[in-house]
Amino acid sequence: MGGSGHAASSAADRTTAGSAGGDWTSSASNRRRRRSASPAIADCSWAWPSAESADSSRIQKATNLIAVVLPFLGFLAAVVLLWNSLVGWLDLAILAGMYLATALGVTVGFHRLLTHRSFGTVRPLRVTLAALGSMSVQGPVIAWVADHRKHHAFADEEGDPHSPHLDPETGFAGSIRGLLHAHVGWLFNTQAKAGARRYARDLLADPAMRRLSHAFPALALLGLAIPFALGLAITGTLAGGLTALLWGGLVRVFFVHHVTWSINSICHFFGRRRFDTDDHSTNVAWLAIPSLGEAWHHNHHAFPTSAFHGLRRLEVDPSGLLIRLLERVGLAWDVVRVPPERQAAKAQAAVSAQQAAAG
Repeated sequence: MGGSGHAASSAADRTTAGSAGGDWTSSASNRRRRRSASPAIADCSWAWPSAESADSSRIQKATNLIAVVLPFLGFLAAVVLLWNSLVGWLDLAILAGMYLATALGVTVGFHRLLTHRSFGTVRPLRVTLAALGSMSVQGPVIAWVADHRKHHAFADEEGDPHSPHLDPETGFAGSIRGLLHAHVGWLFNTQAKAGARRYARDLLADPAMRRLSHAFPALALLGLAIPFALGLAITGTLAGGLTALLWGGLVRVFFVHHVTWSINSICHFFGRRRFDTDDHSTNVAWLAIPSLGEAWHHNHHAFPTSAFHGLRRLEVDPSGLLIRLLERVGLAWDVVRVPPERQAAKAQAAVSAQQAAAG
């Protein structure tokens, strides 16, 4: 598998899938085509709660506020416990395990598998990854995918749900407002309003994904119940269960949230670029490991359907490594790879554009 022939056939598959919401790249031609059709913004009936009325919108904002503030309070409590040495290796082990499981559910499941169809896999693993991603408390899977595909459709232009570059105010104040919007403010304005019938029709047609979207509240609670149950079972004490809940539940959600949101904010504002893209995406090396490879975000915008965001040898991409492992054991196929010559051509286009602008 792999090589330029496989990548070309996979790209053709994604072009066909685009009509069903499967390919939302950043190319200028695709973005012009998408602007010719009016997105059904109010059609996202699989968000929880539904965004179809003023009341449900208020409920959603209140829910998002709780989902943002509660993990933050848990983090503050954990800092106090850490300062007083009231944390054990078990709590940290559960934190690490839950972080990896739920973050990979987002990076490999929500993002590379379901949003961009970067590879195929067996149905049980597809459902498992979507369930783990739901436990990250970033919203129902269908709403998440619709929002992200819309982000690619309008990257850093009007219509992008979480660009840091659209604040009307210029200068330092506008930059700070834009970064705050991209990081967390968008959750109270544009989240889950992308229109699932426009951007995620393929997932709406999947009964398993519809059930998982409806089950989002239960899955979010399950992501808190699992560390509590592990702590309780291993230590045999309620205190052990509660500290595991704090670290493996609330603190873990806090970390996964802010690492994910940093891709929206930091990786569209600071960092390095080497390809010709019509957005402000960047690569941020120091975020690569905590984001499990998602911080090679400029690479991703240059080649959205690639299963691997780290394109160079030293661009560490744990999510890509997992996909490679799944492929090796037969649990992943149609893995999209970007041929080196295609990368070189796009990098040269960026150099040519810079030279033309300078001279």
